[in-house]
Amino acid sequence: MKVEQVLHMNGGIEDNSYAKNSFLQRKVISIMKPMIEEALLHAYCNTFPHSMGIADLGCSSGPNTLMVISKIMDTIAGNCDRLKHPLPELRVYLNDLPGNDFNTVFRSLPAFYEKLKEEKGDEFGPCFIGGVPGSFYGRLFARKSLHFIHSSYSLMWLSKVPAGLESENGVALNKGNIYMAKTSPPIVFKAYLEQFQKDFLTFLKARAEEMIGGGRMVLTLLGRKSADPSSKECCYIWELLAQALNDIASQGLIEEEKVDSFNLPQYTPSPQELDELVQKEGSFILHRLQVSQVKWDIEDEVDDGFALARGQKVAQYMRAVAEPLIAAHFGEAILDVLFKRYSEIVSEQMKTGETKFTNVSISMERKGDEDLCI
Repeated sequence: MKVEQVLHMNGGIEDNSYAKNSFLQRKVISIMKPMIEEALLHAYCNTFPHSMGIADLGCSSGPNTLMVISKIMDTIAGNCDRLKHPLPELRVYLNDLPGNDFNTVFRSLPAFYEKLKEEKGDEFGPCFIGGVPGSFYGRLFARKSLHFIHSSYSLMWLSKVPAGLESENGVALNKGNIYMAKTSPPIVFKAYLEQFQKDFLTFLKARAEEMIGGGRMVLTLLGRKSADPSSKECCYIWELLAQALNDIASQGLIEEEKVDSFNLPQYTPSPQELDELVQKEGSFILHRLQVSQVKWDIEDEVDDGFALARGQKVAQYMRAVAEPLIAAHFGEAILDVLFKRYSEIVSEQMKTGETKFTNVSISMERKGDEDLCI
C-alpha cells in the first residue's frame, strides 16, 4: 500500500465526509489560536515584508481549511492597523497529498473572497490562494519563499508504513493489532519510532530550505504526554478499531490474515521526542512547546443515555479519517458493518473510562544563516 495514494480524508460534503466530521480538529485549531497569533506576529515584525508567503500543510478540505487562513488574515490585518503599516500581499499555499479533495476547497474560494471583501473592504490588499499537491516529506516551495507555516493534525501521519513489521518469513509481527498496542512486541515500537524520526527530520530539512531566516512555524500533532508509546492517550482509539476488525473477522466477513497485515502509517510522539529532533536537525529555535487535551466527542459530560449517540459521532469522524486506508486494504464492502460495530465498542468505552486525545504543539523560528553552524 503506497501511503501517498490512499492517505486522504473523505472528500465531498456527504454524511461521511471530513467536511461534515471535523469538529474535533476545529476545536484543536481554536485551542492553538494564541500560539499561532504570537508566531505569526513575530514572523511579520521580523521583516515587515511587502509580500508574505504562508503555507498550511496537510490542509485537507472542508470549513477548517479556510478558517485557518481567515484567522491568519485577521491577525495580520489587526497588527498592520495597530502599527499603521500597509497590508502586505499574501501568498497562501494550501498543501496536501494529491488525493485530497482540492476541488471542494477551490469551489469555496469565490464565496470566501466575497466575504473577505465585505468584511475588510477593498483596502485589504491582494491575497493569492493556491493549492500545492504533494508530500511535505520533501521540498514543496521555492527556496526562502515562506514567512509562516502552519500544520495541524497532519505530521503524525508517516510517509509510509514502517518497515520491519513482518518476520523474514513474511509472518505478521503485530498480530491482532493495527497500530502500536500493549500487546505489540518491542520491534514494532522500534520500527514506528525510527520511521517517525526519519520523516520528521526530513520534514524539518525541507522547511529549512523554504523559509526565510526569522520565519515561524507552528505544528500541532496528535501525540502523548507519556514516555510509553503504547499509552492509552494516543493508541486506544485505534485499539478499539482493531477490536472491531477482529470481531468481524471472527464472523468470517474478512480474513484474519488481512487484519494482521494491516498497520496504520501513524506515530504519536511525546514532547521530548519532538524537542530532541528539533535540536538534532539544528535549523530552528524552539520557542514554545505545549500539550493540550480534548475529549473524543468534545463534550464536557457523557452519561449512559447519550453514550451511544456520542459513540456513533466519534465513530463517524474516525470513519471520515480512516475510511480510505481501510477501503484500500479490505475493500469497501465491510465499511458499514465495521463502523457500526466500532461505534458500539466506542460507546461502551465512553461509559466506563476517560476518553481524551493528547495534542503536542510546537512553535519554532527558522534560524538566520549567520546562526547556523556551518
